[in-house]
Amino acid sequence: MNTSARTSWDKVEFYTSYFLMFVLASVIGTRLSFATVWELSTRDLVLNIIALVWVVASFWIARKRRSWRLWIIAFATATQMVPMIVHHPATLFPVLGGLIPVIIMVWALFALSRKGSNSPRVRGS
Repeated sequence: MNTSARTSWDKVEFYTSYFLMFVLASVIGTRLSFATVWELSTRDLVLNIIALVWVVASFWIARKRRSWRLWIIAFATATQMVPMIVHHPATLFPVLGGLIPVIIMVWALFALSRKGSNSPRVRGS
């Protein structure tokens, strides 16, 4: 894969992960702001606060490291999904159903990122 395509792919990943971190921060912040209305368990409250701190801090500490951004996104997502499924097990099947399009999208993005790396370069196109 040529350098300009790799740079373009890196920009897509960079901005996508930053957008996802912004969405996660807003979801966690909204959940914490309603903590006085709907009672959260102490464990959930502590996990949400830690996740919010990590997501907000990741805009600075993970700006150059893709792996850190992905781990922080995974941790913040887990702090939102796992307590919900533990408290309400009936939500497990809709979450698993929602994972199907996500898996397809990740597979397609992975395939697109690898496209051309093994095939010979075509000149003139």
